[in-house]
Amino acid sequence: MKKLIVAALLSATLSVPAFAQDKASSFSGPYVGAVVGLDHARLAPGAKDDGVLYGGVVGYDKNLNGLVLGVEGEFADSTAKASSTDLLVLGDSATVKAGRDIYGGVRIGGQVANNVLLYAKGGYTNAKGTAAYDDGVTVTSASRKLDGYRLGAGVETNYAGFTVRAEYRYSSYERLLGARPERHQAALIAGYRF
Repeated sequence: MKKLIVAALLSATLSVPAFAQDKASSFSGPYVGAVVGLDHARLAPGAKDDGVLYGGVVGYDKNLNGLVLGVEGEFADSTAKASSTDLLVLGDSATVKAGRDIYGGVRIGGQVANNVLLYAKGGYTNAKGTAAYDDGVTVTSASRKLDGYRLGAGVETNYAGFTVRAEYRYSSYERLLGARPERHQAALIAGYRF
């Protein structure tokens, strides 16, 4: 009888890590993560710059036999800004800066291996940009929120609940000063799936 109890306990102990690994590699359930990457932003005609992207993401995925469907939201900011001098008068300057970016969208992917997911994503994005003009006497500044869309693709892997993603994203916004502001971003996302 003691041998039977020991065998049952040993079997249960060994099956818990296997179950945990299956759950961790299933790409299903809620998750949170930190975002960091490169942001190439074209903010206005002739005003483009590269900066550092940083922020956070939350989401929920459902794995349907290898087909993963999910929703996610992201709040990010960027150090990208562009400056020009001597625009209207000698010594003046103008600066355009990319501000916060809020994203909400969906993603769809395929589990190509036990812990590897390839996915595409798309949704709504709202960015805030600021501009300042200094004519040498007075500084004038303004900010504007821009609606747009984001498309992207990436690869995700996980282990024991921790997830790591590498993705490319393209965002396009409503017209401003006769042109469409846009961003190309390469992001690394590290998080935890509950």
